[in-house]
Amino acid sequence: MTVRRAVAADAEAIAAIWYAGWRDGHLGHVPAALVAVRTEESFGTRAAERIADTTVAVAGDEVAGFVMVVGDEVEQVYVGSAHRGSGVAAELLAEAERQVKAGGYDEAWLAVATGNARARRFYERNGWRDGGPFDYPASVGDTTLPVPCHRYLKRT
Repeated sequence: MTVRRAVAADAEAIAAIWYAGWRDGHLGHVPAALVAVRTEESFGTRAAERIADTTVAVAGDEVAGFVMVVGDEVEQVYVGSAHRGSGVAAELLAEAERQVKAGGYDEAWLAVATGNARARRFYERNGWRDGGPFDYPASVGDTTLPVPCHRYLKRT
């Protein structure tokens, strides 16, 4: 497996992983209004717009997963279903932590939908601590929707 900065040609694979993974972790745990706007097409648009913030893990010649980091926030961590349990997610999370530290921050944070127990366990196994509940302002066009989440924190 290789971890590298994403390039424009990765956008389609990132979008497919992101859409499937987002649905796995969020359906039933986020407001219906957010689900309604998080269409498959929306993930394609957002993936292409976010290439500069994205790092991918490549297994063979396939994008296996990705992370998006902005400042001290690890915004997205997703792995394709065929690569779950293979260590890809832990490697991507470690890379995200390195990027946050390289950006001059002493602590990284990320938001996890309150009901996404699988993700919460994953972060805890990787040394992150639950900083408590908060409403994450999910971007929806020119506005935001509050999503019940937990803020996870880790010193870098």
